[in-house]
Amino acid sequence: MSNVTLQHVTKRFPGVVALQDVSFAIDDGEFFVLLGPTGAGKTTTLRIIAGLERHDGGTILFDDEPVDDYAPADRDVAFVFQQYSLYPTMSVFDNLAFPLRSPLRRVPVEQIRTRVRDTADKLRITHLLDRKTAHLSGGEMQRVSIGRAIIRDPRVFLMDEPLSNLDAKLREALRVELQHLQKTQASTTLFVTHDQIEALTMADRIAVLDEGCVVQMGTPDDIYDRPTTTFVARLVGTPRINLLDTARENGVLTVKGSSMELRALSQELPASFLLGIRPEDVTPDSEGEFAGRVALIEPLGVETILHVEIGDQTLLSLVPGMTPLRTGENVRFSIVPDRLHYFDNDGHRIQL
Repeated sequence: MSNVTLQHVTKRFPGVVALQDVSFAIDDGEFFVLLGPTGAGKTTTLRIIAGLERHDGGTILFDDEPVDDYAPADRDVAFVFQQYSLYPTMSVFDNLAFPLRSPLRRVPVEQIRTRVRDTADKLRITHLLDRKTAHLSGGEMQRVSIGRAIIRDPRVFLMDEPLSNLDAKLREALRVELQHLQKTQASTTLFVTHDQIEALTMADRIAVLDEGCVVQMGTPDDIYDRPTTTFVARLVGTPRINLLDTARENGVLTVKGSSMELRALSQELPASFLLGIRPEDVTPDSEGEFAGRVALIEPLGVETILHVEIGDQTLLSLVPGMTPLRTGENVRFSIVPDRLHYFDNDGHRIQL
């Protein structure tokens, strides 16, 4: 496996700057996730690393060696696409064996058989080896697609939203399997997704892309607990973070349009800013210092989302299990003071 480094990479299409001075490094054996909305530049980044797209500026390095002038075949990367890209008239066995039958590799027939069966065992598709891929389910096809990538032990795995076409249960199952495979094989993996759950549960580190720029990079804890902008704060976390227009005066924080007042933990806060509160830090509490009215309840089984109205503001609260509260009831609640987030009016985190 290899480490991968992007240094000041820029890519332009007619009328669009797809990537702007993008830099990050992926360690050998790391599961690195690019997270961002549609159009952020995630797939373009993958294609540039793979050599399928030529960048306009900057450098791509594998193990500190520039590969900008290498053809895709010479970079030794495996690309798992969002679409399965299998040969429908071939069996699963032949689809898995296809990368090993290249004249460039000259893998002996017996070794091909062994590696195909080992790969099929890892992905639990041994019983499908004789079946044509056209007759497989979506989850089975994606397993074959992943198997075709891992069978030849490339320097780098590139995965472009490989789970997005699957239903929720299959996504969860394959997410676990991908994590297990990546850890057991210590493979260098760059995984692209717009799904923050995939990013938080799978990544060693995450880079958040917005309009072709890396706006934050760090561990899942860093991204969730210390978002550097309101864009990142909104992107990561379900349900969404509460962002409230707030004023500071005489050591008191007042949430505009509501009766909510909190003690200012720092006098370094500006007179006007955005206060961020994660829903799990808003807790119904009969002794709580804040009061509101339950406007909406979303029961999800293992947890419940409450929409609590306080004047003109609505706070989301995430509570475990089901709740005895009913729509229209008055409710008191507490907020965890040391879990608050502060952003200036331009959306940048205020460091206290």
